[in-house]
Amino acid sequence: MLLRHNSTPKYYGWYIAVTLAITETISWGVLYYSFSVFLTPMQTSLGWSRAQLTGGFSLSLLVTGAMAFPVGAWIDRYGPRLLMTVGAISASILVIAWSQVTDLTAFYLIWIGLGMSAAAVLYEPAFTVIAQWFTEQRGTALAVITFAAGLASTIFLPLSDAFLRSYGWRTAVFLLGIFLAVMTIPLHAMILRHHPNETAFSSHETLKPTTVNSPGQQDVSFRTAMHSRVFWLLALGFGLAYLSATAIRVHFIPFLISVGVESGTAAFVTGAIGIMQVAGRVVFAPLERRWSATTIVIGVFALQAMAMAVLLIGQTPFMLGLFIIIFGVSQGATTLSRPAILAQLYGRSHYGRISSVMAVCLTLASTAAPLGASLLFDLTGNYQPILWIVLVFALCATSVTVITKGHISQDQRHTVDNIRSVLDPAQPNP
Repeated sequence: MLLRHNSTPKYYGWYIAVTLAITETISWGVLYYSFSVFLTPMQTSLGWSRAQLTGGFSLSLLVTGAMAFPVGAWIDRYGPRLLMTVGAISASILVIAWSQVTDLTAFYLIWIGLGMSAAAVLYEPAFTVIAQWFTEQRGTALAVITFAAGLASTIFLPLSDAFLRSYGWRTAVFLLGIFLAVMTIPLHAMILRHHPNETAFSSHETLKPTTVNSPGQQDVSFRTAMHSRVFWLLALGFGLAYLSATAIRVHFIPFLISVGVESGTAAFVTGAIGIMQVAGRVVFAPLERRWSATTIVIGVFALQAMAMAVLLIGQTPFMLGLFIIIFGVSQGATTLSRPAILAQLYGRSHYGRISSVMAVCLTLASTAAPLGASLLFDLTGNYQPILWIVLVFALCATSVTVITKGHISQDQRHTVDNIRSVLDPAQPNP
């Protein structure tokens, strides 16, 4: 008996999700994670201080945040293809320029440009695209992208270290720039498309009507979101968590080297965080169906604080392994929880701009963290004070999110009361 061939076209959003899974993995690996591998050899080769080098990296993060709002507004209006293609082209050229740098001013200018390019190709535009193309299956689509991109450090830290050992840091960076160009530019240019409601794809490639539009979901205006205390409490909570996590992520390889771990082993061990990030995202998906996104975020931030406490207690192989597991899981879940909670609270129509405002706040935190940690290290000569500070930040992030959950519950009760009063004006509001 022959099986009937199903000729129903697959929803085009899934092709976009898979494409972004590939390009996000490569972009994060080259533009973000590889820097920590080259930090020590650049310091030795160029004679610049650790603070000067991380200053360029932090400057790029600041520029990325500054560009978040125009990038979000552009994608809301025009779609991702042109923006992300141009971003991939400029990022590739600038990485190659990084490999040839000899002047500190030129180094900073290159990283300013890389910050602009990163704003156009990393998670913020990708999450906006997914929010536009998916509603009911948004969590699955986000998981497709972040499961793959969660392995960026696992792949690119050892790869960058292997290039470094074989060719030196300049050739290693040059090769990464070529790889970035070959793998991301064609995919962005050929696969990405605009919002499904404004293309032919929505008329004949949707598997389920609810995939794109959910009739029960209400979109919140940008102005309303900006006047919401919940939004700013969430921004504060995530900002504190980013301060804590980014300081550790950027300095983890130098930290391991400072406690006697060989550089190749340090790169491999740090890459293992990426594997645990994927595990965290696997755990997040079923939990999202059982608990509210806010409850999950509280748990995730508490895990992050626990990881920092473990690192403070000791740096034995067992404690480092325990830190990698707990920290990686918390970071993996954090990546998914932020777009999920924003889309849940505010809808998709203005998601790009709403998310970009929070991205600016988080980028300020990400910018301050590695530079502040470098300055403190240069002042004290060790990482112990930094570990105490990141622990405090993680605990504060958890506390702020607990407060946020209470405000969300109050807002929900207020909304229900308003609906009740409209349906039955005679019914008094409690």
